[in-house]
Amino acid sequence: MRRIREDGCGLTDTRNNKQEKGVFYMKPIVKTIATSIVSAALLIGMTTGVSSAHCEIPCGIYDDKLRTQLIAEHITTVERAMNRIVALAEKDPLNHNQMVRWVTNKENHAGEIQHIVSQYFMTQRIKPDQAHYAERLEVLHRMLLAAMKAKQTVDLQHAVELRKLLAKFERLYFSRTAKQPWKPYKKHPEKPYKQLF
Repeated sequence: MRRIREDGCGLTDTRNNKQEKGVFYMKPIVKTIATSIVSAALLIGMTTGVSSAHCEIPCGIYDDKLRTQLIAEHITTVERAMNRIVALAEKDPLNHNQMVRWVTNKENHAGEIQHIVSQYFMTQRIKPDQAHYAERLEVLHRMLLAAMKAKQTVDLQHAVELRKLLAKFERLYFSRTAKQPWKPYKKHPEKPYKQLF
C-alpha cells in the first residue's frame, strides 16, 4: 500500500525498497496459506483416521475379528439401502432427496467394504507364506467385485454374495490350520504407553 506523508520539503513516498522495485511483499500471505494448509491436513488426517481400516505403519495392533464384523455391518447397511431405494422408487411422487441419500449411503458402505478388504487384509494381513494364500486372495478379490456390483445396482443378490464370501473368508482366515504371523494384541497395564502430550 502506498502512503504519502507531508514533510518540510513537500510530499514524500513512504514505500519500502521491495515495493518500489515492483516486488510484492508475500511474507504474511505465505504464512497464512501455510497455516491453512497445515490446519486442513491435520483436520483431514484426524477425521479420516477414524474410519480407515488401519495405519500401515505397521504398529502391530490388529483386530481381524473386528474388521470382519465391520464388513458384516457394512453389508447389512448396503442391503438395507437397496431395500429402501426399491421402496422409494415405487412411491409417487418420488422423494428425490431421500433417494439420493440412500444411494449415497449404499455407495459409501460398499466403498468401506472395499477399503477394509484391500487396505487391511490384502495389503497388511495376507502373506504369501500363509496357508490358503491363493484361496484367501481369490475370496477377497471376489468380495471387491461384489461390492463394486452392489454400488452399481440394487440387486440384493450382490449383498447375499458378499455375505457368502465373508463367511468363506472367515473360515479360511480363522481356521486352526492357517499359519497366523502375529500374536493377538493385548494391553499391558504394567507397561503403560508414554504420554505424548
